[in-house]
Amino acid sequence: MSSQPLSPRPSLRALFCAGTGLALLLLSLVPVLGLTRGSAGARCAVFLLLAAIAAGAAVPLALRRFPAGWLLTALLPIGLAFFLRALLLDYVTPDYETFLSQWAQAFRENGGFAAVRLPIGNYNAPYLYFLAAISYLPVPDLYLIKLFSILFDVVLAWGGLRLVRRFCPPDSIRPLVCFCLLLLLPTVVLNGSCWGQCDSLYGALTLHALACALEQRPKSSLALLGVAFSFKLQTVFLLPLWGALWLMGRLKFRHLFCFPAAYGVTILPALLLGKPLGDILGVYLGQTQEGVGSLCYNAATVFSFLPYDAQVDETLGAKLGIAAALLLALTLLALLRRRRKTADETALLAAAAVMAIGVPFLLPYMHDRYFFLADVLTLAWACALPRRWYCAVLVQLSSLSAYAVYLRQRYTLILSLGGRTYVMLAEALLMLAALILALLALFARLRPVAGPSAR
Repeated sequence: MSSQPLSPRPSLRALFCAGTGLALLLLSLVPVLGLTRGSAGARCAVFLLLAAIAAGAAVPLALRRFPAGWLLTALLPIGLAFFLRALLLDYVTPDYETFLSQWAQAFRENGGFAAVRLPIGNYNAPYLYFLAAISYLPVPDLYLIKLFSILFDVVLAWGGLRLVRRFCPPDSIRPLVCFCLLLLLPTVVLNGSCWGQCDSLYGALTLHALACALEQRPKSSLALLGVAFSFKLQTVFLLPLWGALWLMGRLKFRHLFCFPAAYGVTILPALLLGKPLGDILGVYLGQTQEGVGSLCYNAATVFSFLPYDAQVDETLGAKLGIAAALLLALTLLALLRRRRKTADETALLAAAAVMAIGVPFLLPYMHDRYFFLADVLTLAWACALPRRWYCAVLVQLSSLSAYAVYLRQRYTLILSLGGRTYVMLAEALLMLAALILALLALFARLRPVAGPSAR
């Protein structure tokens, strides 16, 4: 979608949007000053940090030199996005009380960075540095943890902007639309500012890594991917795509070493602070073992097709799920390698969407938040290619319902079929539909173009 001729001065509508957006940002002061934790000074500090992050959202937009009218109009969704986040800052989830608050308190009680060497939490080293850093600040941990995720919400939106820009004319508004929509995407808003989770960290870095890959910057791409992996194991859902890029000749084998090198750099401070290498490398292994006990934790996966009270062989089910996810990844690698001459950037983006949806859909032990990459990537795909809007809608409906199950502590839609109860079947059907449609879009893009018939 191309832009229309611009007037030399911003329109009244643009000025109205800008004024409303700034008013919403200022209105954020009301819920922030009403926060229940910390002193008045701490609450003022929270507002200043929130306002600084909001101001930082203008930086990537200014770098892209969008028309002034567009930028002023964008202030409305940006202001709304930060106002919504301010409303959620005081919300406390069981996850925060049980895990994050205890880890943050442990850092405060054990000397901040000196405590990095201790076995605190089950997150990898980079997030521990953050918890150590905030232990020196006189602001409640709850708000600092959420503000850190909100900061990366902006970085995430920037990554979506970069990605969509690869598929649009220079004068298209779609990258800016993607930036604003990502900030307002319900699961993105809820993940950090309500739940206090940090999925936007690895999600943002992965989007930037994909954008760099499409920009023919393989070293930067793999380095960013390595940093993303150092924050969250779920980065592996999209990791096969870089294997496909290598098989297609879009990056060289030596470039692959940037991934472990970047990961190594992120854990180096922890090693210097005395944390055993085994503890660092064992974090993700421990996370994979924590899921044992249920094949699905309120996630819209293939295991949601099983009745709620079904008695199944968990070990066999887990092996079959892992094998199916591996088969999907290998099939996509082989397909992209075989069709490398027709696999353009549009096909690669479709393949990324298939992996982000399909891999967690098939894997066992998935949690409600594990479709975060699918949420943000399908939205970017829809902005880049509006014909694919339906995948973004299906994924978001499914994922948001899974979030609601945790946040409301009750299932969204319980179905009874044939005398059996299904608690996440509707969400799984939505995700399956999105996966099938994404696969069809990929196959259509990779279909060889028929040449002139031979006589």
